[in-house]
Amino acid sequence: MTPTSTPVSPPAAPARTPIPRGAVLLALALAATAATLVAGIGLGTRDISATEIVRILLHPGGEAYNSHVLWTERIPRTFLGLLVGAALGASGLVMQALTLNPLSDPGILGVQQGAALFVVLGILHLGVATPQGYFWMALVGSAVSAALVHLIGTRTNAGSSTVGLVLAGVALAAVMSSLVTLMVVRDKEVYAHLRSWSVGQLTGRASLLDEVLPFLVAGLLLALPLGRSLNILALGEETARGLGVHVERARLTAAAVAVLLCAAATAGIGPVAFVGLVGAHCARMLVGPDHRWSLPLSMAVGAVLLTGADTLGRLVLDRGEVQVGVMTALFGTPFFVWLARRRDLVRM
Repeated sequence: MTPTSTPVSPPAAPARTPIPRGAVLLALALAATAATLVAGIGLGTRDISATEIVRILLHPGGEAYNSHVLWTERIPRTFLGLLVGAALGASGLVMQALTLNPLSDPGILGVQQGAALFVVLGILHLGVATPQGYFWMALVGSAVSAALVHLIGTRTNAGSSTVGLVLAGVALAAVMSSLVTLMVVRDKEVYAHLRSWSVGQLTGRASLLDEVLPFLVAGLLLALPLGRSLNILALGEETARGLGVHVERARLTAAAVAVLLCAAATAGIGPVAFVGLVGAHCARMLVGPDHRWSLPLSMAVGAVLLTGADTLGRLVLDRGEVQVGVMTALFGTPFFVWLARRRDLVRM
């Protein structure tokens, strides 16, 4: 009797590891950022064709007017917008994670008000009247206000260091805003200078790219590794300590990075509202509460939002342009109202 041979089945193909959803969304966000970069360089009150842009980029240093527009204004302005938008998006997400308040904005720790106060003091007593001077005064003011908030907030009896920081930030911001108003209403010249800085804008700020670049790049690089610690902090203080995390040190580090990002962004282009709020929530709605993915995604969303708003602001009027701070407010205010009404979307 001939033994029957058992058929040998072919080896199973190795299972493919699915690509994480966060990686796919992040790749799409980076593609959108690149598209926004191209639009920011090419579009404006003066239309420049794509072939002309490529020619200028390949042969820099030309004497033509279009070459001057691109290299001295649009290119640095667009890169400044991308960096500032990314900084505000990351700062907003970190602030919301630290304060456990999903409606927080990067200005919650009094950073923007401190910047405005020192700009006014610089105009009054130091004769500051240039964008570079505004930048350094605002940067120092942001750092001083953040240090005061931390000093006061960690010594309150609010029951939680997080609540103490929020209360200290709100109180100090109100005091500094009142001081700014008191000084500005008594001097028309100071008001005129402050108005040119306090309206968030990229117009005329392209020359600040070199000065703001080190702070923004350093802040973004320091923010990227914070995703894991923010995830652990979200589990609660007791759980985080049980996992070996020094809670106070982790919170202080994250807050310092968020303040650095917000301070450099505010000093560079003035206060811009809603970018941090919208960027953080869009990232969280897309990839969920995992900060390892939502943090870099919030950077990309913030960069697209700010630079896209700036580009659109150049196109809505036949002559002149609408400042980016106004454009972000036009889009951000309805988003904030919608977000506040959707309780399921404001959960941390």
